[in-house]
Amino acid sequence: MAPPIALPDTFARAVAGLRSATPRPEIHLEEVGAPQRLAPYAFALSASVLRDGDEVAAGRLILLHDPAGHEAWQGTLRLVTYVTAELEDDLAADPLLPGVGWTWLTDALDAQQAGYRAIGGTITQTMSNRFGDLAGPPATADIEIRASWTPTDADLTAHLYAWCTLLASTAGLPPPGVTALPERRAATAG
Repeated sequence: MAPPIALPDTFARAVAGLRSATPRPEIHLEEVGAPQRLAPYAFALSASVLRDGDEVAAGRLILLHDPAGHEAWQGTLRLVTYVTAELEDDLAADPLLPGVGWTWLTDALDAQQAGYRAIGGTITQTMSNRFGDLAGPPATADIEIRASWTPTDADLTAHLYAWCTLLASTAGLPPPGVTALPERRAATAG
C-alpha cells in the first residue's frame, strides 16, 4: 500500500474550508471527482437545489491549485463554477437577465466578504422547443452561469457560502428566513 500523498498546506486548507460549510437545507452538496488535467491539485463539489422535492437548479464548484502559480489566475488557487436552472419563459426572454445573473455572483461574493480577483465568466440564456419525434413538453428556458475567480485567501468557507447564495438566487429561492407567498389562483365564475 502506497503512503498517502502529502497535500500542499494551501490546498488542504482550501479544501477544509469548502468541506466545513453547511448550506441551507434546500441545497444538497456532494463531493465528486475533479478534472485532473487542469491543475496539479483539484477538488470538486456538485450541488442540487430542491424546491418542494423537485430539482430546480444544479451546479458544480471546482477548486484548482497550482503551487507554482498561474499568470492568468493571478495566484495559486482558482475556483471554477457552472450553475444551471430552468426558468419561466418570460424571465428567459428578458434581455437584462445576463447582467442580473452576473450580479447574483458578484453580490454573493461581496456579501460574504469573499475576497477575489481575476473574475470572469459567461451567462447564457436559452429557449428550447421540441419538434417532430422529439415533440412533447412545452418550450423550456434555462440559464447557465459559468465563471471562475481567484480567491485572495486560502480559507474558502466564505466562497462556498457565496456559491450557495448564487445557487439559491438562480433557483429563485427566497432569502433565508423569508417565506415565499403562495401564488394566487384566479377565481373562476361558477
